Amino acid sequence: MSAVLEVVGLSGSIAGQQVVEDVSFTVPDRGITAVLGRNGVGKTSTLRSIMGLIDRRGEVTLAGERIDGLRTHRIVQRGVGYVPEDREVFSRLTVAENLQLAVRQKKPNWELVDSLFPDLVARRSQMAGTLSGGQQQMVSLARALVNDNRILLVDEPTKGLAPLIVEQVAAALAEAATTVPILLVEQNLEVVRQLAGDAVVLSGGRVVHTGSASAMLADDELTHRLLGVGVAPATGGAR
Repeated sequence: MSAVLEVVGLSGSIAGQQVVEDVSFTVPDRGITAVLGRNGVGKTSTLRSIMGLIDRRGEVTLAGERIDGLRTHRIVQRGVGYVPEDREVFSRLTVAENLQLAVRQKKPNWELVDSLFPDLVARRSQMAGTLSGGQQQMVSLARALVNDNRILLVDEPTKGLAPLIVEQVAAALAEAATTVPILLVEQNLEVVRQLAGDAVVLSGGRVVHTGSASAMLADDELTHRLLGVGVAPATGGAR
């Protein structure tokens, strides 16, 4: 597999405080790559640095084109879909209006969105602010998937969701990953086990490990050292 995204020497800062330090990794052009690490190590800030949402230095290359000098909206236009950590739906707009605002191509992927998120079809006229947290997460994902992308950057999509909704979101990500590579920040290690091929682990704003996600999670000592948690053996495989 070739790389769709290459990050070299990336640093990011917020209000003068450095939160990402000399991060380098590559994302294959298919499948899901997980960004892992303990709380506060710079996972979200890494995604925000790639998107140009915070001050940054370093190189970010998308399918052979440098994008680190571009503004955020230009990066999106190049085909980088972004799903932020806290959903950030427009609460006073309907589901349909939230999705329509995200459209940037003549033929949006409405069929894909409807097939992945059937619960939203009946709620197109509902105000997004009245949706449950899981439904709002679906809107946030749908806004990215309504367009064709070269890569999706998805930040903590299962955070705070009930187990059944976590399964639905994970299934939607798995299906989306059949057509677009995904860089995924995720704390739920069972979701990572199910979805991710590769893993990038951060600590203190730096990359401290890269490699196979399944191999890392199969090594309880390594997982505990890198993430501070143990991982129970998988049971029954991916659902």
